[in-house]
Amino acid sequence: QVQLVESGGGLVQDGGSLRLSCAASGTISSIYAMGWYRQAPGKQREQVARITFGGTTNYADSVKGRFTISRDNAKNTVYLQMNSLKSEDTAVYYCATMDRWFATRSWGQGTQVTVSS
Repeated sequence: QVQLVESGGGLVQDGGSLRLSCAASGTISSIYAMGWYRQAPGKQREQVARITFGGTTNYADSVKGRFTISRDNAKNTVYLQMNSLKSEDTAVYYCATMDRWFATRSWGQGTQVTVSS
């Protein structure tokens, strides 16, 4: 089993930046990839970005060029650098682990990101 602890959310103005962190513990060897999802009020949860153990990344079209996902394997931590934030980025952001088929296996508790216009 894997436990995930997120941090770094908060309130930021339109055009600002935030960096989210997600530290994993437990059965790390079971993790193939890690990613970030978000859920805005009244909307479905959507994948924002993911990164494999080997470093291959994938982004949602809505965040390409603005968000960067990275990971520190030595610290079992994944980061999401969010730049040029917009009000539509306001959501609860969740960290997740994935297996080799990119099915989500574990979830973090979520961290609120609010972008004020």
